[in-house]
Amino acid sequence: MKQKKIRTLLASLALLVNGLLGACSQQNSVPEQIRNITRAGVIQIGTAGDYQPMSYLDPASNTYVGYDAALAEDLARSLGVKIEYVPTSWPTLMEDTKAGKFDLALCGITITDARKEEALMSDGYLGNGKTVLCRREDAEKYTSLDAINKPEVRVMENPGGLNEKFARENLPNAEIIIHDVNQEIPGLIAQGEADVMITEIMEAGFYCSKDPRLASPLIHDPFTRGQLGALMPKGSEALLEYVNAFLEEERRSGRLKELENIYIYSGNDPKTQETPAPDLVPALQ
Repeated sequence: MKQKKIRTLLASLALLVNGLLGACSQQNSVPEQIRNITRAGVIQIGTAGDYQPMSYLDPASNTYVGYDAALAEDLARSLGVKIEYVPTSWPTLMEDTKAGKFDLALCGITITDARKEEALMSDGYLGNGKTVLCRREDAEKYTSLDAINKPEVRVMENPGGLNEKFARENLPNAEIIIHDVNQEIPGLIAQGEADVMITEIMEAGFYCSKDPRLASPLIHDPFTRGQLGALMPKGSEALLEYVNAFLEEERRSGRLKELENIYIYSGNDPKTQETPAPDLVPALQ
């Protein structure tokens, strides 16, 4: 049954790319950017590679895994090309995008007006929101910004992203600790090296499912609500149109929900997921 679903998905993606490229051909030619990608046989995907369960460089296999990694594979397959991952970082993400170091970035990037002023962002494909990750014994303590915004509360964030920005803007009285390796922060919270991490509901849910010492008391009532999108440099309007059509097909076919169930609800292990968990991302309902 699973192989049949995959074959159906691949057929849908093939129809999508053929339809889009055929439509472009009727308008004189395939857009140059897409033609260059298909001729090269490679699409370059920028990723920080530090964000479970979205896009994470697994040191054991030296491969990228997660929701966005799987989505990138679907996108490459729809174009008939392979993926070349281009490492970036949250502090340099926008500059790397504007410099054209990759065709698009796909690594859990929140759609914001500020980003859309400097670059292009696709339609949203997954709802998100800022929430709290803390130790389980503190779950009843950190249930509001006021409760966290105190000098004795240590808030740990990775540098350069929206989590740090949100923490600095909304928690001026708390102690902000910057830690370079994002995926190490939940473990440090669990060990007592800090008290709180402000992060997205997907990341909070993932780490709570992996470590019983952790809790996310506001996972169903986050401080903000938004959506994730693909980021690409201005001048990539043809690729943006293609990606938006691709995402709509992924949504229509049920693939986005399938990826949600695999990578967010099951702790990043596709083999363990049998029934969908309660929905953590109501923005897509």
